[in-house]
Amino acid sequence: MRAIIFIVVAISSIPLSAQHMADAYYEQAEMEEAREILRKHHGGQANYLLMADRSEYQSNSGKPLYVWEAQGWYGYDENKFWLKTEGEYEFDGSELEEMEIQGLYSRAISSFWDIQAGIRHDVTPNPSRSYAVIGVQGLAPYWFEIDTAAFVSDKGDVSFRLEAEYELRLQQRLLLQPRVEMNVSLSNDKAIGIGSGLSGLEAGVRIRYEISREFAPYLGVNWKRAFGTSADILEFRGDSNNDISFIAGLRLWY
Repeated sequence: MRAIIFIVVAISSIPLSAQHMADAYYEQAEMEEAREILRKHHGGQANYLLMADRSEYQSNSGKPLYVWEAQGWYGYDENKFWLKTEGEYEFDGSELEEMEIQGLYSRAISSFWDIQAGIRHDVTPNPSRSYAVIGVQGLAPYWFEIDTAAFVSDKGDVSFRLEAEYELRLQQRLLLQPRVEMNVSLSNDKAIGIGSGLSGLEAGVRIRYEISREFAPYLGVNWKRAFGTSADILEFRGDSNNDISFIAGLRLWY
């Protein structure tokens, strides 16, 4: 009992800043350096990810497209910088149909959700547009991947986008991935073919085989339709507003 009392008294006599026992024997600068190394090797280091979630050929009702959606991030558990891009290239016309780039600051607000804010720039269609972006990205219950954002253009137009994906593992390397994307606009921007209301809806399913986790070819089918004023604008231009595509592509990450 006396030994326990002696130990308690001895520890309590050590200053609060030195109650790690090693601090009583080593210089403060050495201990700070050692703790920083420990922190970096147990989750405090910067990480990064590069992923081409979609890199695919779409038949597009006889007007084939190359479609991509890629993203990458660099940072820490709580704070990251994200770079996202997606677009379409038309093989028949040998031209870039759509292309956008987003640069976002991301802050973790829970274990599975990040809030993101930044800018988006559409290289095409012409005339180009720039947007302020705020959104939420993460995993919903039952492992649905959600990416939703609100956009305010340099013309003052407000729009919203929701993307949802789910991965169903059929075998160890074989996966089925349903995907839905919905775009809503609060105003007309006829110069770039966007009408108010539900401007576009896209739904597809892809079956993917992971040769490795980083390299996975897939096949699938995709349906895309415009609605309301957006559909009218496409019809006026002589473009289809309701397409079904067969898909072949690759999913890559590093």
